[in-house]
Amino acid sequence: MTGEAQEEKGTQESQESQEMGGAFFLSLRRNATQIKKDRALAIAEDAQIIFRRTVEDLEADLKKLVRTRENMLDMSPNSAISLKLAEEFDSRSFVTDDIELGVNIRNTEIKLEIARNRYTYLFGGN
Repeated sequence: MTGEAQEEKGTQESQESQEMGGAFFLSLRRNATQIKKDRALAIAEDAQIIFRRTVEDLEADLKKLVRTRENMLDMSPNSAISLKLAEEFDSRSFVTDDIELGVNIRNTEIKLEIARNRYTYLFGGN
């Protein structure tokens, strides 16, 4: 092909590409670097959202567990005229539940610490 023929072909291709505008055509023309960047961004955003939600869920779970444990200490009567009798109190059940909640609180604290540290490492702490 001569120089003039190549130039004419290049001009014809550029005219065709100008006529074929829009997102679809531009998407087809993206190079490998652009495609990798777009895919990486989508993956990172999805992972960050899920990670952030997991941290928030663990924080909420921890608060609920602590409140539940604190509520176990509420021995006040149900009304002004009733009293909680000592015979109604199950000591063994109280101790078992308190220890179980303590273990669950500690496990949740560990999970939360790990999740926060990993989130900061992976996503910069936002």
